[in-house]
Amino acid sequence: MPYDVITVGSATIDAFADTESELIKIMTTHSEEDLIAYPVGTKILIKELRFLTGGGGTNTACSFARLGLKTGYLGTIGKDHNGGIVLDFLKKEGIDFLGTRVDKPTGFSVILDSIEDDRTILTHKGANDYFSFASVNRRKLRAEWFYFSAMTGKAFNALCRIASFAEKNGIKIAFNPSSYLAERGKQFLKPVLSRTNLLVLNREEAQILVGKEDIAHLLEDLRNLIAEDGIVVITDGRKGADAFDGSHHWHIDALKVKVKETTGAGDAFASSFLAGLIKKNDMEFALKLAVTNSASVVRYAGAKEKLLKYREALAQMKKTRYRITKKKLKNG
Repeated sequence: MPYDVITVGSATIDAFADTESELIKIMTTHSEEDLIAYPVGTKILIKELRFLTGGGGTNTACSFARLGLKTGYLGTIGKDHNGGIVLDFLKKEGIDFLGTRVDKPTGFSVILDSIEDDRTILTHKGANDYFSFASVNRRKLRAEWFYFSAMTGKAFNALCRIASFAEKNGIKIAFNPSSYLAERGKQFLKPVLSRTNLLVLNREEAQILVGKEDIAHLLEDLRNLIAEDGIVVITDGRKGADAFDGSHHWHIDALKVKVKETTGAGDAFASSFLAGLIKKNDMEFALKLAVTNSASVVRYAGAKEKLLKYREALAQMKKTRYRITKKKLKNG
């Protein structure tokens, strides 16, 4: 039986370090930036330290599985203790591991929270950078959708080859690039973007990719980069999200919740939006499912801790009032 979705992306062990830090705001010629600051030459106590699995590939795989989809994860982990932890987690969630293990350390991240509940992530890619198309068992890649999260270096070359494989085999692609992939530019990403059926990215990434424009032009310019029947979704934190299918522009407000920590919010949104499309092929339902699941995640520490099961999400959606609009774009 083919998979509903196979996620392709990173796997990490995430160390959440709760420390005392300062937040500094600086102005540059182009923007205002917030920096987390620590005093030099001092020893800083960690108030709480938590180790959880992370990485875009396993975060989204967990989301899809909990939402009731048959899910596989394709990536590379190390032949180390941390790799074993990742495998145990995947097995517990009912996710098939379709990747490989290498003699490199499993990816590792240190997540530093700021006093405004945002975070800075220090990441060591480790085994993730050794993902290769040659090591993939292509006979197992039977799915309705591939979900691509960000891969860098040689691993991105593998992503391009999987995108070509998907096109030849009638598999749809969802792509959630990072800012460091967006900075490589449209031409660099073209082998994946041109085959993408669903593109989800945040507003900063969208502006890096196609320039600083109003939301309607961002949506239209991005859609011109992907497959002819594709959908573009742009998230904008507390301001909500916008989506465009070539005809209509949807906007949904973010839900007002008390934010504990934002790691994994983007993964939760993007994967839940795709899950909504797979379940009902309905844009409005997909947007509501996406904001519901991402709002659940940010109320707790960790990217996967409060990802909802499908029945939980439906129950939450029934008692939630959403602010959502739909309009036809002039050029749509």
